[in-house]
Amino acid sequence: MAAAEAPARVDLVLRGGTVIDGTGKARYRADLAIDQGRITAIGDLGRTAGSVERDATGRIVAPGFIDVHTHDDGLLLVQPDMAPKVSQGVTSVVIGNCGFSLAPLTPRATLPQEFRLLGDDEIYRYPTMARYFEAFDRAPSATHIAALVGHSTLRMGAMTDLERAATPAECAQMSRVLDECLGAGAIGFSTGLEYPTNAAASTDEIVAVAETLSAHRGLYVTHTRDYVDDIDGAMEEAFEIGRRVKAAVVLSHHQGDGKKNHGHAARTLARYDRAAARQPVGLDVYPYIAGSTTIMPDFVADAERVLITWSDAMPQAGGRDLDDIAREMQVDRQEAALRLLPGGAIYFVLDEGDVRRILAHPNAMIGSDGLPFGRKVHPRLWGTFPRVLGHYAREVGLFTLEEAVRKMTSLSAERFGLAGRGRIEVGFAADLVIFDAGNIIDRATYEDPTRPAAGIDAVLVAGEAVWEQGRSTGARPGRVLRHGRA
Repeated sequence: MAAAEAPARVDLVLRGGTVIDGTGKARYRADLAIDQGRITAIGDLGRTAGSVERDATGRIVAPGFIDVHTHDDGLLLVQPDMAPKVSQGVTSVVIGNCGFSLAPLTPRATLPQEFRLLGDDEIYRYPTMARYFEAFDRAPSATHIAALVGHSTLRMGAMTDLERAATPAECAQMSRVLDECLGAGAIGFSTGLEYPTNAAASTDEIVAVAETLSAHRGLYVTHTRDYVDDIDGAMEEAFEIGRRVKAAVVLSHHQGDGKKNHGHAARTLARYDRAAARQPVGLDVYPYIAGSTTIMPDFVADAERVLITWSDAMPQAGGRDLDDIAREMQVDRQEAALRLLPGGAIYFVLDEGDVRRILAHPNAMIGSDGLPFGRKVHPRLWGTFPRVLGHYAREVGLFTLEEAVRKMTSLSAERFGLAGRGRIEVGFAADLVIFDAGNIIDRATYEDPTRPAAGIDAVLVAGEAVWEQGRSTGARPGRVLRHGRA
């Protein structure tokens, strides 16, 4: 590739790396020039000098990974080095998923346990999305952020009883607040219709709240109503909402829970494909057979194994199997779960064949869905992206490395409207990851879930190293990403 009009001197030159540009095209060898946080030239840059020069020979240089499904809203504020994410090559995170966002909410009372997905009650101190963004701008993190507005959060601000559908007046109030958030730069609206804080919302309520999305080109991103008994109906509800509000739909962590749903992927992906032929839809997936959320007593029956991550009632339960705890209590699994509330758990409910089939779908983006708080976390918080690259691409051969990178870069940037990101291209942001294709792999396990991945040499955000030599650098160049704005 020729380097057109390469500048004589730039901030940084990466020499001799093998570029995987994020589009899915074959890799090639090239130098990269970076100046003022952007890629300014690509090719043979022998005449271009960098204030800093880095040898990338023998390494892959790829766009920084975009984690499209996170619950990092609070992590960004309390651990701004974002080690769980930058250690695996992530340079941008989408927050506010599953109906829960830190903003806009200042709680009137103790929050339901579901809100603990994002941190303790005290972290909810942003009455508007604009205030949250201002706080981030004053003390940015190592990664960029793109924010969704959670329906449960809006309901908590507008309603005193979350166990019923909203009235027309409450819907109108939530819609006004959503419109303000989108105007401030949020990129969409999320629901978590399986959670008690959101389950009573009717389809009509969601439509009434979300009608403002089309004016802002916002997304409708949904943890659908059912992953156990009626996956197909839940998908159709999501597609219907997208059509009615004229918004693109993203299905969060597409999956089917419990043994009775093993093998569902062929059917549900065909349903997705039919919808994609008539409206804009996307989906994300995490590369594990276990999910993680709050302790839900009705949910434990569908899991082959349940690992407790945290419990207020019994803090020492964190990291232990629910079956062992139930035996000690001399009660069944469900009763033990009730006694541990409020708390969190990891549920082994998915089929490996389904996970592989969904990962391989050409429209499947990668999202970690990691929960950063608790005595024991799911290894996906630290391992998702290297697991896709090392295990599923290199070891299993599920797809090429180029295709794996596309799923976590350009596909995600295009679906979420993150302009100027997701590809290695002149003029694009210098959000980059440099890694060893032969050695990259996740090392986080269920027993030791916070081990950083192997094979990541360096991670750059806006041209600045945020992770290298196996540790955070302390740099925090992240900023708020707004839909369609570079």
